Amino acid sequence: MGHVDHGKTSILDSIRKTRVAEKETGGITQHIGAYQIEKEGKKITFIDTPGHEAFSAMRFRGAKIADIAILVVDATRGVQSQTKEAISQAKLAGIPIIAVLNKIDITLADPEKTKRELAKENVLVESLGGKIPSIEVSAKTGKGIEELLDLITLVAEVEEPKGDVSRPAEGAVIESYLDSQKGPTATLILNEGILKKGQILGTTSTCGKVKSLEDFQGKPVNEALPSDPVIVFGLENVPRVGENFKVFPDFETAKSEIRALSEKSTTSVLAVGPEQRVLNLILKTDVLGSTEAIEEVLKGLPKERIILRILKSGVGQINESDVKLAEIGKAIILGFRVKADAVARGLVEREKVRIIQFDIIYDLVEGVRKLIESRIKTEEVRVDLGKVKILAIFLDEKNRQIIGGKVIEGEIKKGVPIEVLRNEEVAGRGRLINLQRDKKDAEKVIKGQECGMLFEGDVKVQEGDILLFFEKRRAEIQ
Repeated sequence: MGHVDHGKTSILDSIRKTRVAEKETGGITQHIGAYQIEKEGKKITFIDTPGHEAFSAMRFRGAKIADIAILVVDATRGVQSQTKEAISQAKLAGIPIIAVLNKIDITLADPEKTKRELAKENVLVESLGGKIPSIEVSAKTGKGIEELLDLITLVAEVEEPKGDVSRPAEGAVIESYLDSQKGPTATLILNEGILKKGQILGTTSTCGKVKSLEDFQGKPVNEALPSDPVIVFGLENVPRVGENFKVFPDFETAKSEIRALSEKSTTSVLAVGPEQRVLNLILKTDVLGSTEAIEEVLKGLPKERIILRILKSGVGQINESDVKLAEIGKAIILGFRVKADAVARGLVEREKVRIIQFDIIYDLVEGVRKLIESRIKTEEVRVDLGKVKILAIFLDEKNRQIIGGKVIEGEIKKGVPIEVLRNEEVAGRGRLINLQRDKKDAEKVIKGQECGMLFEGDVKVQEGDILLFFEKRRAEIQ
């Protein structure tokens, strides 16, 4: 757990000796993943939670499922916003914390300062007299990685987390998606029991017979034990991320409990007042973890000028029904790491529905912000700035004049249009080439002050005329 770009996946990558970080879009872990390694005959399962702030809920699920929280802090940057958030999540989950100070190979690294910053967040490490173990590592060079694994096994021996293999299998869904070939797919972590092929598995939203099991590397396995990450195929629908699962003796029992515990649909429709403008959206993502996180981001965007309304959200390719709903609801389809199928692509052109696709959460948020701006109607309005009464004409040549006057309202400044008022009617227009006060150049002159001006216009200014300064501004139409 920890702030974005502090090296969580890189540390895990160093542990597993594979290049996961380089495969992630933009170097960012977009989904929660579970991985397992073996250290001196003991298995350690790591849940790699995304670092971006949008995935707070996903990180919290990781904390609830985990037995130990590995708090990763970049020793060159110290404690930051998501570091604090991760600390609160780990404490709320009631699990022990190991503080990992990463990037100590960099000259700017200051682990002692980082420890002091952690102490301010009530994470007092052992070297400062506290009880929380800490270790300095470099994911880049591998320094401290083996010692980290030793520390994890030591903490585990002290805490003694256990799973009972004699009980029916149960645990949590940490990721789910719709595979185009294998159907509904879920990544599970077992807390109790042994999960085997052929068993009836159910969550609060779906159930099914386990057709096959794979480990985190995609290799077929016959069973999974407590703390094992396992990919399951055979569910009737894609389960919601964060749901608990358990094994049932038969389908009838499973479906009966699902009906009893059934929750409301995850489709989010934001409340809209009668006077508010609306931007309708349809959201399709590759996994439910992303759906949940993106919905939270969209709910957090400012709503003063325009309301975002999610007509539908779901997992899988953008399909014909999505396009038809977008056409009826005048909605824009957002695709996160998914594509439109062939039927949908053909329908989009005929129905003139807009699809915008993203691979990185930052880009999606920025794209939605631009959509909001494009939907806000504006008009050009005139704003009067000030008036000056002409007291003297000093020089008159061609279409330019050097004149003197006194500001009688507001303020005047260079670079804006001017109307020449004579007998309360517009006699002509012009602009200021130069403005002076007390024989010094000035950007503006305020009410009550006298000034000299170099005026250029389509009319000759006379003593007693009023120059009205104004500007055009874009204003939102209510």
